[in-house]
Amino acid sequence: MARRFTRYLTSILLTVAGSAVMALAYVLFLIPHDIVPGGAGGVAMILHHFFANVPVGLVIIAINVPLFIIGIKFLGKSYGIKSVLGIVLSAGLIDVFDYAIPLESATDNPILACIFGGILLGAGLGLVFRAGGSTGGSDIVGQLIARHTDLSTGTSILMVDAAVIVAAGFSFGNFELALYGLLNLYLQTRAIDLVLEGLSYTRAMFIISDRAAEIARAVTVKLHRGATLLEATGAYTSEHRQMVFSVMSRREVAEARDVVKELDPKAFVIITDVYDVLGEGFRPRT
Repeated sequence: MARRFTRYLTSILLTVAGSAVMALAYVLFLIPHDIVPGGAGGVAMILHHFFANVPVGLVIIAINVPLFIIGIKFLGKSYGIKSVLGIVLSAGLIDVFDYAIPLESATDNPILACIFGGILLGAGLGLVFRAGGSTGGSDIVGQLIARHTDLSTGTSILMVDAAVIVAAGFSFGNFELALYGLLNLYLQTRAIDLVLEGLSYTRAMFIISDRAAEIARAVTVKLHRGATLLEATGAYTSEHRQMVFSVMSRREVAEARDVVKELDPKAFVIITDVYDVLGEGFRPRT
């Protein structure tokens, strides 16, 4: 019980910290320079540009309400519950820092704003993802597109974000801002990768445990990922044990860690980068 409470408290703190970092990225760097990062935040910034009295955070929440409902319907209730905290906190803190505790732009240089805004925003998103949450917007739309097409979720999200950024360039009458936005989007993805501890698009987990069969079952049920049980023999002790092998996306690693810790805190776990996967459930890079 204590371990579950600690994990729950950690996920809440990560979500709060990530949301605060994201809000600072918007207020200190992106909004003052009209650098649109894509997603619901990008749409909110376009509306804010034309209707200056419209709070960005409030618009983000308004956009996410129908997406949130759709997400629950098609992606499951657990996804919706995990997302609501990230959506409300990240959006709400933008307006807090913009109105209640007004902060000035951190720089007058749009290039610096693009770079540091992208890094901060990506770092904040990474913290929220590590907590098992989401900030909605293009995440939900991307998953829905991926479910009904041959595109991967990552590709779908990037397409949605890029479309919003290009639309912002035309809306503002300055295509250079769209170029800044695309660079910002790239930096976001790199920062997310770093926060989630890896640069490859998938991970392989090797788990040696006395409860290997239970862990493998939990991976297949909770993460909906395949798992393979392998026979392993210790070279020094000659002890025979089972090992679980599973490949998953980088966002699922945190949840898989929690599964292992819950079932066997003493398990020996190796997580390694996987740069390409051919087979059911994964799409190759090319």
